[in-house]
Amino acid sequence: MRYDKIDQRLFVENRERFIKKLKPNSIAVFNSSDIQPTNADGTRPFKQHSDILYLSGIDQEETILLINPDAKDKAHKEVLFVRETNEEIAIWEGAKLTKEQARDISGIQTVYWLSEFDRVFTALVFEAEYIYLNTNEHLRADTTVETRDDRFRERCMKQFPLHKYERLSPIMHHLRAVKSQFEIDLLQQACDITEKGFRRLLDFVKPGVWEYQVEAELVHEFLYNRSKGFAYEPIIASGYNACVLHYVENNKECKDGDLLLMDVGAEYANYAADMTRTIPVSGRFTDRQKAVYNAVLRVMKGAMDMLVPGNTIDEYHKEVGELMTKELLDLKLIDKTDVQNQNPAWPAYKKYFMHGTSHHLGLDVHDYGNKYMKMEAGMVFTVEPGIYIPGESIGIRLENDVVVQKEGKVVDLMANIPIEADEIEALMNK
Repeated sequence: MRYDKIDQRLFVENRERFIKKLKPNSIAVFNSSDIQPTNADGTRPFKQHSDILYLSGIDQEETILLINPDAKDKAHKEVLFVRETNEEIAIWEGAKLTKEQARDISGIQTVYWLSEFDRVFTALVFEAEYIYLNTNEHLRADTTVETRDDRFRERCMKQFPLHKYERLSPIMHHLRAVKSQFEIDLLQQACDITEKGFRRLLDFVKPGVWEYQVEAELVHEFLYNRSKGFAYEPIIASGYNACVLHYVENNKECKDGDLLLMDVGAEYANYAADMTRTIPVSGRFTDRQKAVYNAVLRVMKGAMDMLVPGNTIDEYHKEVGELMTKELLDLKLIDKTDVQNQNPAWPAYKKYFMHGTSHHLGLDVHDYGNKYMKMEAGMVFTVEPGIYIPGESIGIRLENDVVVQKEGKVVDLMANIPIEADEIEALMNK
């Protein structure tokens, strides 16, 4: 891996917290992600399932984790199965983890080769009453493609039909929503790498550069700093493209007078940064652009003050909507009549700010977390308001990543990344 070795206490403590959520006499099974095929013999780069990463740190394909707290044999309370290497695999793909390396990464002492899974699991499952299995229950999930968890779940329930089955997702959504200091430190590293990429761009962007060239500058900086690259598909959107929320073509020329919206973030050790900045291609905002920019920035700062323990995402978004309504009135994009006659299900401000302001962030860009959970210290959120005016080719979004605190203001993991309009202009024209 490119990243520094992670302290195994992160994974040991995560498993300790997880075990407390299980019913007595239970066994839980976590499968790694598949290597996804493309065409012919092509494959996509491997990305580990974030649940098995969270609990073991093993960043390798064909891995299975068993957690069996009430096992009769203490050696089987935590069991890791990894792919056995051989000389041919080592030559073609590179050596896989040894058992000793897997123990060192995860803190799990009992490690078997994957080929031994059926024998070991069958013996252990007969001792258990409950079997916890994984499904992708994220609200944004596309479950069209069958996963290793899907195949295992079908096989397991057919082979052991009289056991009682439980869902892992509710437990993982609760646990992963609150980050430990180990995780916050990893997120900070991802944010710091993202900062380096953004500062590089302030010297690079000018009329005549192309969106894909901006993307190339970023990926160079990310890779140079031990990231695998972008944490998600980058949005590099100039001019009217900035009004398209998920624009990813990144194939237009950046022209004088355009704004350039960049929704990008580096990953580090599989943890995701998620930043958005909007800058003037020419190095100077017009008066109108700056007025809209500062309106978005005020909403962003106000939203951060609302991310406090006890609040909920739904209530928070309503409060942010009130801030945005005031700004749009001041910009004369809506008027009081629009507000008085608005549909409560789609308020007037939604014409220019149609997406949510915050989501959980962590191992996944849209990380786990039930929206009905009350906010707690240690939760990490994005804060990303925007105003989009297609008729003026103005699209402005600003986004930082923050940590909710027990008391006081959030900790802004991107506090060092320039965001004030005057600072952006100064850096672009130094």
